[in-house]
Amino acid sequence: MPRIVITHDVVDMERWLTGKDERAAAIGSIGTDVTDHVAMDDSNRVAVTASVHDMDALRALVDSPPPEVAAQMEAHGVVPPLTVYVEK
Repeated sequence: MPRIVITHDVVDMERWLTGKDERAAAIGSIGTDVTDHVAMDDSNRVAVTASVHDMDALRALVDSPPPEVAAQMEAHGVVPPLTVYVEK
């Protein structure tokens, strides 16, 4: 199962951090071990890592989020674009 890293900016760090459980649930259908990371420089740059068992589903989730996921992203203050890195 490859490990992935998704990076993006957020509008407000505290707002984004409150959505941790929802984020884990959204990714939970395609991966495990969802972990949030914040930039050490106190910027609004974040990363989410996970072990993903369905890369096609991840690609679809990132490329065209379902309405409920898009609403969560907006509520959490996610600023597109999302950049996805895959462990090789």
